[in-house]
Amino acid sequence: MSAKPDRHPLFMPLILVGGLIFGFGLGYSHMARPEVVLNFLQFEDFGLIFVMGGAAVVTGTVFAVATGVLDRAPLTGRPYTRRLKSFDRNVLIGGSIFGVGWGISGICPGAAYASLGVGNYPILFALAGMFLGAYAQGYYRARTTDDSPTAQSAD
Repeated sequence: MSAKPDRHPLFMPLILVGGLIFGFGLGYSHMARPEVVLNFLQFEDFGLIFVMGGAAVVTGTVFAVATGVLDRAPLTGRPYTRRLKSFDRNVLIGGSIFGVGWGISGICPGAAYASLGVGNYPILFALAGMFLGAYAQGYYRARTTDDSPTAQSAD
């Protein structure tokens, strides 16, 4: 087991601030409301495209500038590297399962937590389902990895 990397003392507080900004943005844009997301999935309201597009433009710009100016991440001190994940059967199946869950519940994991903040307490059922699904997948992966000597980690 590897030791924890040395982190800047502001690492965790900045993660908290980032989460607060993310949650506030989701709540402010009404994207934490499942009915808004379901309206998008039914091609009735396209506001989600602008929220996601705006977030992608800001994030892409910051990463492009940061990786061009800095050689290391400011808080972790690690070099900027790309982690490429191949498009394989697990990505296709996992993405499909995620999409079905998103379509049924009308909410994705980040927005589910923000949805709690806007008073949508029935979303706790969806969160419980997400935890149970993640646990079941971890249990399944541990069982199949332990049983097969040639199985490799997907990471």
